[in-house]
Amino acid sequence: MMQYFIENHWLVWTIIAALCLTIEMGSGDFFVTCFAIGAVCSIIPAAIGSPFWFEVVVFAVCSVLSIYYLRPRLTAMLNSHGSHRKSNADALEGRIGVVSEEIVADGFGRVKIDGDDWKAETKGEAIPKGTKVKVTGRESIILKVERA
Repeated sequence: MMQYFIENHWLVWTIIAALCLTIEMGSGDFFVTCFAIGAVCSIIPAAIGSPFWFEVVVFAVCSVLSIYYLRPRLTAMLNSHGSHRKSNADALEGRIGVVSEEIVADGFGRVKIDGDDWKAETKGEAIPKGTKVKVTGRESIILKVERA
């Protein structure tokens, strides 16, 4: 089996590229993708029978070039709207939920949004169970709501 891999370097580079892309799916920062690009570039000299040292040089040069020139552009494209994107509890602001436990006037109750049950408070009036409410803000993990 090892003899087959020694005679077919292109297969080794293909496996390395596939492993790098698989690892990249877990990280998402395009760093390991650059090594996958280097491995794909090394498949060409391996297929035409170049010496192994030349394939390694092609791998190293293409990987470094893609780290310096391609990765910054890919990360910029990925993060171009990153500052506008809210996540976690910040993404709840403006959402509509349903009161799952009555919210007492100037007190607390519970609101269900997308299957998650949150502690909520309102100012002024009590809001009965089943009423739709809009999230207007939050303090820690307590949502501030008003009737929708």
